[in-house]
Amino acid sequence: MANNEDQQAVAGATSPALDDTPARLRFRDDAPFESPIAPLADFLSGGNFAAVRIEPGEDVRALVPHLDRLKLIEIAFPKFRDGRGYSSARLLREAGFGGEIRAAGDVLVDQIGFVRRVGFDSFAPAQSLDLKVVQATLDRYPYVYMKAADSKTPVWALRHG
Repeated sequence: MANNEDQQAVAGATSPALDDTPARLRFRDDAPFESPIAPLADFLSGGNFAAVRIEPGEDVRALVPHLDRLKLIEIAFPKFRDGRGYSSARLLREAGFGGEIRAAGDVLVDQIGFVRRVGFDSFAPAQSLDLKVVQATLDRYPYVYMKAADSKTPVWALRHG
């Protein structure tokens, strides 16, 4: 039987405040998006926004018809152990979103490689990250074992052509 105590704590956690400042860590060549970020409900109610924030439990698939007008989708991580944001980023990339996907909140340095693989390309962590440690984390594993949103070639494909 699954232990739901941990999930209840995650579901009850407060998300970090909306952050309209550019991400602290970006893996993009374009200029940082610096306009207001709307909550999903405001965006879907017809607001004229080019950036939206997704909270845990919100369904990013509601954005699919609007992806062409979005420049930034910020996904909240109120607790590092809440992995729903990983799925949200992957769904957005699979739907063809090429804009910036930002992880905001309790993002730890040891998660950076994994969140990059599913499609995140900018980060606004609650705690500052040492850039040398971030780079070492990203360089730690040069090979991957499965396909993901980052388009890296899995080691089995390198081995077997």
